[in-house]
Amino acid sequence: MSEFWLISAPGEKTCQQTWEKLKTATSYPNSLSTNYKFHIPELKVGTLDVLLRLSDELARLDSFVESVAKKVARYMANVLENGRDKLQENLLADGVDLITYITRFQWDMAKYPPHTQSPKSISEIISKQVTQLDKDLNSRASAYNNLKGNLENLEKKNTGSLLTRNLANLVQKEDFILDSEYLITLLVVVSKTAYADWERKYETLAEMVVPRSSFPLSEDNDFGLFSVTLFRKATDDFKLKARENKFTVRDFEYNEEEMRADKEEIKRISKDKNKQYGPLVRWLKVNFSEAFIAWIHVKALRIFVESVLRYGLPVNFQAMLVQPKKKTMKKLREVLRDLYKHLDATAAFNSVDVAMNVPGFQLSQDDYYPYVYYKIDCNLQYLNL
Repeated sequence: MSEFWLISAPGEKTCQQTWEKLKTATSYPNSLSTNYKFHIPELKVGTLDVLLRLSDELARLDSFVESVAKKVARYMANVLENGRDKLQENLLADGVDLITYITRFQWDMAKYPPHTQSPKSISEIISKQVTQLDKDLNSRASAYNNLKGNLENLEKKNTGSLLTRNLANLVQKEDFILDSEYLITLLVVVSKTAYADWERKYETLAEMVVPRSSFPLSEDNDFGLFSVTLFRKATDDFKLKARENKFTVRDFEYNEEEMRADKEEIKRISKDKNKQYGPLVRWLKVNFSEAFIAWIHVKALRIFVESVLRYGLPVNFQAMLVQPKKKTMKKLREVLRDLYKHLDATAAFNSVDVAMNVPGFQLSQDDYYPYVYYKIDCNLQYLNL
């Protein structure tokens, strides 16, 4: 499974004993989970009031950063189009797959220096970083989507039914009477079931239709495209009678310059789209990594702040990453509750205390655990891809 539970429990005589106790409880008599130590550096504690406010701020930041990481991942899937099978190899964090990054998590000391920055300052750095990333994504996505949309609209005109598609690629100069003061060539779409009807009637739909001037030019699943030549002054009568007989006259004028310009426009936009594709995918790859790394650092901040609020000072807790086995989640939850149920009585501050003191924080009984708990899910299905 790619779901992880990030939990913490207060240190026994040593934090190592807390870790060993978890491993023993989850491995005997059945193996319920795979466990990893989650390393958090010594962070500045600050005052209780600051921590209480920060707890609420981090909850909102957690949701925001996660949403941006998902947004980047979804947009990468959209950009890759037919290459979506390569999505997972592009959704990396610090050059490794997401599960490897989480299970081997190391705090980024250079980007978020814990000895010179408080948890609040670090959260503000992350907030500014991800907010700017989100703005940049919107800007880049808008530019690329405009190119992609324009290209799709142009290409769509060259596909589909003969009733609606651009006919320029289906005809040639030789199909038309051009530069004539008196004659004009029209293009007519006829249902396949009405071919015989068309051949029998087209010369009589108006008075000045040139005999035997209709030729088949193209065909799709349902319709055929025919040319017909007549005198210009009979055009309106011919269109009216054609409509009455369920023949569709397409408005089309053969113009080589316009046709050439349309083809050049498609080539230009396609070239611009291809030119942006590589740099955009690289940008998305780099910034998904940045967003995901920032998200896990927010989780680390939350586990630290909540553990101090729950277990008090001096700071003494062990953060642990628990990966449940596929069919043991319910049993694992029961084991953890039994293992840590004593914390309800010994915790200096529990989540109910936090809920009462932090405006806007709501907690249901189902959300409450005697230990500090957050979920991390790395499943691509979870990312709604």
